[in-house]
Amino acid sequence: MVNKYVLSMSGFPYPVALTCTHMLFCSVLAFLLVRLGFVEAVSITADTYLSCILPIGLLFAGTLWLGNAAYLYLSVSFIQMLKASMPMVVFIVGVFFATEKFTLKAALNMLIVGTGIAIASYGEIHFVVVGVMLQVGSIATESVRLTLVQILLQKRGIKMNPVSTLYHIAPCCFVFLFLPFIYIELPKMVNDPNLHINIPLLLLSAACAFALNMSVFLLIGKTSALTMNVAGVIKDWLLILLSVVLYGSPVTKLQLGGYGLAFAGVMYYNYQASLWGRASERETY
Repeated sequence: MVNKYVLSMSGFPYPVALTCTHMLFCSVLAFLLVRLGFVEAVSITADTYLSCILPIGLLFAGTLWLGNAAYLYLSVSFIQMLKASMPMVVFIVGVFFATEKFTLKAALNMLIVGTGIAIASYGEIHFVVVGVMLQVGSIATESVRLTLVQILLQKRGIKMNPVSTLYHIAPCCFVFLFLPFIYIELPKMVNDPNLHINIPLLLLSAACAFALNMSVFLLIGKTSALTMNVAGVIKDWLLILLSVVLYGSPVTKLQLGGYGLAFAGVMYYNYQASLWGRASERETY
């Protein structure tokens, strides 16, 4: 919600610059928390940094850049409906990376989710192809990133708290974003007579980004990338409601029906996953 306001309504239509601000804020805050002794940073080998941290940072940069750019073309409500496809994409990526098990029932659930998203997209009044492509790209990079984070935190046995994870990932993400900022957006900003930089608003946006990243890394470390996205569907409902109330975003009955179908598919998958998890625990004991 804050990012939509910053990019579309505050006179700052520069998604890369906004994302650079977020990552710089997260990097500095994580650095201070570690260096002042509030949080212990986990040492990372060069191999782990090159094989995991750098790819995660690159994917994170792509996710944030593409996702924020989509706000320039699409409403918050429609973006949240598109994001409901995240569990389906995470499931596909998870099967590829062996973090999720393929079952026919799970595949059918994800098909239901995809059908619901297709219906919601068909019912969108202000459908902008460029915006949809940007958001789909953001969802794809985010799905791979979340799966790699899960592998880093769980499969490799690396015990990192959320601050320590951000301590390693945010700086390289900032570097990946800084290069396109210098060559693409900075020249436009210098020559933009309508540019308005609201520092308190940018700091609020950055603080929200830091809090979101902390919650994401904490949840993935204790559960899975797929579970995190399932929980996020409830958040999406709230954002759709706020988008309608605060921004007057148009939402059709067809969209709500499609999103409701996707929501039902995701919730049923979550229910099945919880049953599978309990069965696995009983087998372990």
